[in-house]
Amino acid sequence: MTDKIQLIEKPWGKEEILELNSIYLVKRLTMNKGHRCSLQYHNKKAETIYVLSGKLMITYGPNMENLKSKTFTSNESITIKPLVIHRMEAIEKSVYLESSTPEIEDVVRLSDDYERSEN
Repeated sequence: MTDKIQLIEKPWGKEEILELNSIYLVKRLTMNKGHRCSLQYHNKKAETIYVLSGKLMITYGPNMENLKSKTFTSNESITIKPLVIHRMEAIEKSVYLESSTPEIEDVVRLSDDYERSEN
């Protein structure tokens, strides 16, 4: 259980860990216009993205050859299961919640605009 909100600055904006326990993780993310996170997947982690404000384009699919993109706006959500490749990109400054299983380190980066490590 988190005692206070943990703020993590990211090159694309910021994430705030609202709750992390053995059952689930909840984060509030702010992504600046024109920025995007890594193209990535998770081995175990499942997550639901719920847009609070802005326009967030989410690219997702089972493999690199079958990715599709959809723009999500306020009050829209998507659930991303383990092994699904995905990336969030802010069409305009966006704030969204991520509710997931608690595997916070389970990120496999396939590409990254900010040259962070691939794993």
